[in-house]
Amino acid sequence: MTSLRLLCLCALIAPAAAAAEVELSFYGGVQSAPPSDITIRGDDVIPDDDFEQDWEGRSGEAPIYYGIRATHWRSPNFGYGLDFAHNKVYPKDDELPAGYDVLEFTDGINTLTVNAYRRWSGLFGEVTPYVGGGLGVALPHVEVTNGGSETFGYQITGPAATWIAGASYAINDQWAVFGEYKGTFSSNTADLEDGGTLETDILTNAVNFGVSFNF
Repeated sequence: MTSLRLLCLCALIAPAAAAAEVELSFYGGVQSAPPSDITIRGDDVIPDDDFEQDWEGRSGEAPIYYGIRATHWRSPNFGYGLDFAHNKVYPKDDELPAGYDVLEFTDGINTLTVNAYRRWSGLFGEVTPYVGGGLGVALPHVEVTNGGSETFGYQITGPAATWIAGASYAINDQWAVFGEYKGTFSSNTADLEDGGTLETDILTNAVNFGVSFNF
């Protein structure tokens, strides 16, 4: 997964660096997730099932919630780029449906999206508000254990979308800090070890704080 992140960021930066402003951003924060409906179908071990699961983010627990963003600003106010987010969902209060020992995405409801941004440079002096949004894919670490069936690994499970609103504060010509709200939606169809599928749509909400470097 680390190689994938670096490769995607380099692919964006390499052709753009000489042409316009490139901004690298690193962020963390507090991330949560409301309940989602889960559908299990066609597995040789786990019975077909439909239920609602309550989630929580536990943002500060290892591996922590974080994100990496690369933005190519083609003009003072418009840009595009890649955003990788390591979202997390745990069963709330460790409560699981009967028969399940593990059901979580704790090494990431990871999403990789291509985003577009609009900012208002200098609108409030050194403070610049911005909005953004984009589409991409979900790459979660699927962890499901029920009886003799154990699924444990990264998968590409479906489409993802994100939307962002925040403001940055310029420390100098190269460095800035920022705060934002970020929402992420992913529609996931995961393959289970014994031939079945798990389907669930997951929404995460996050308040992020981070730092950006411009060059």
